[in-house]
Amino acid sequence: MAEPGEQLPEEVLALIFRHLSLRDRAAAARVCRAWAAAATCSMVWHDTTISCDCEREGTLLPYLSACLDHVHNLRLEFEPAREPSRRAATELLTALAVRTPGLRSLRLECRGEKPLFDAGRDILDSVHAICRAACALRHLDLRRLPFTLDDELVLQAARGCPELRSLFLDNCTLVGSVKPDSVLELLEACPRLCALGLHLASLSGTALQVLAAPDRAPFALLALRCACPEDARAPRLPEEAWAAVRRRHPGLAVELELEPALPAESVTRVLQPAVPVAALRLSLSGDTVGPVCFAARYYGATLRALEVRAAASAELDAALELLAARCAGLREVHCFCVVRPSVLHAFRAHCPRLRSYTLKLTREPHPWLPTPVA
Repeated sequence: MAEPGEQLPEEVLALIFRHLSLRDRAAAARVCRAWAAAATCSMVWHDTTISCDCEREGTLLPYLSACLDHVHNLRLEFEPAREPSRRAATELLTALAVRTPGLRSLRLECRGEKPLFDAGRDILDSVHAICRAACALRHLDLRRLPFTLDDELVLQAARGCPELRSLFLDNCTLVGSVKPDSVLELLEACPRLCALGLHLASLSGTALQVLAAPDRAPFALLALRCACPEDARAPRLPEEAWAAVRRRHPGLAVELELEPALPAESVTRVLQPAVPVAALRLSLSGDTVGPVCFAARYYGATLRALEVRAAASAELDAALELLAARCAGLREVHCFCVVRPSVLHAFRAHCPRLRSYTLKLTREPHPWLPTPVA
């Protein structure tokens, strides 16, 4: 601690203040001019998480207004079912659109109860404003928005954010409204895009051809969520298109998330041998053993994470043991049903890179927490 009358350098104060909550930062800014300067400098605000808990932080808007120009990477949390929280988030995003053309990364996360189906227009309008103004935006993550995302939003991002590197639209919604043509325009308008999250119905064979083009920048991640009725009706993507993308981008990782709404015949269209699946999340109401066996047969060289939500059975245990034997590169496995001891032994014996697992041998109260591997 500095002696009375001494003052820590601004850069040291800034390093301290960046770890404080918004309320504490605001309090520090009222101590003296030196602290105010440190609490509002760019080092404190470059990477920022803001929670729109209006009961505690609703009085901070004047303080935030002075700092918005310094925000480059923002994670914004709010409760869409609570009107004051949603209004605060909307006002903040609108202010960002006006004040911070230098915004680089935006991640929106909804907390609390799920809102009404038709809610969220105010939030989405403010995201539109961000995409129009933040021409330097590189990362936009909307996976935690429960609202229906549409073509208009994707096209706005394509036209307003040519520097995009990642865009995640694979959110929990009842309707998939992003058409494949919009994704094509996005890929053509954002040549440096290297990570994309979509609902399966939004992806087309033509989009895979665009990704496989010789002049395409390296593409690293494709996250596909299969949960909406539109996903269940999506046509099978050509194996040769997947093979071409894999040749062009040998480091490509595909994440597949299959939800209960997906019927068995759709699952067989989604799981294809040529897809380099690195993460597979299964929460199916029907057959889960078949997809696990499929992954063991075709994804042994690429699979790094597996999550299974299913009813316990001897058949599932056997499929998991087979997968453990064939997928030596697995780093995470999480099975949310009781398994027999031989399943745990198989993963510990055959997967030397395993970092954490959820494999319970007896029933326990939820939530089940993963076990780290020492």
